[in-house]
Amino acid sequence: MDDCALCRSLHTETPIFEDELWHVRPIEAPAGVAGWMIVVAKRHVAGPAHFDDAEAASFGLALRHFSQVLLETTGALRIYTAALGEAVPHFHCHLVPRYEDTPKKGWGLFDLQRAAKEGEVTVDPQRIRAVNAAYGEALLANPFRGPGRR
Repeated sequence: MDDCALCRSLHTETPIFEDELWHVRPIEAPAGVAGWMIVVAKRHVAGPAHFDDAEAASFGLALRHFSQVLLETTGALRIYTAALGEAVPHFHCHLVPRYEDTPKKGWGLFDLQRAAKEGEVTVDPQRIRAVNAAYGEALLANPFRGPGRR
């Protein structure tokens, strides 16, 4: 869809992982947390209630895999996950590592992205690049294969 920024970004943003259903990449800079990723449905779809059977069968497994690999790669305490779907009419969810030194927890962690865009929070760009590269290498070594695939 020409009016959907996420649809357009599927053709312009380099993914860390991509298959026929999902596109995984770092959040748009500046990131409020090193390793902040988004998982985007490749098909224009408003959310899980509108997934086709393939997306529905794959999503939980994909989310678990992408989160586990991100957790292992970053050494974070946990991976926060959120999908609200209000900003754009295209399903995407955020995977956000929470580290020991993360200044906020819970929903406050998601405010770090706004704070980074407003210059209130700065995350070392080298750390972001290193985490993104490590996550990409980990997904290359251990890609998501989807239901019924080995």
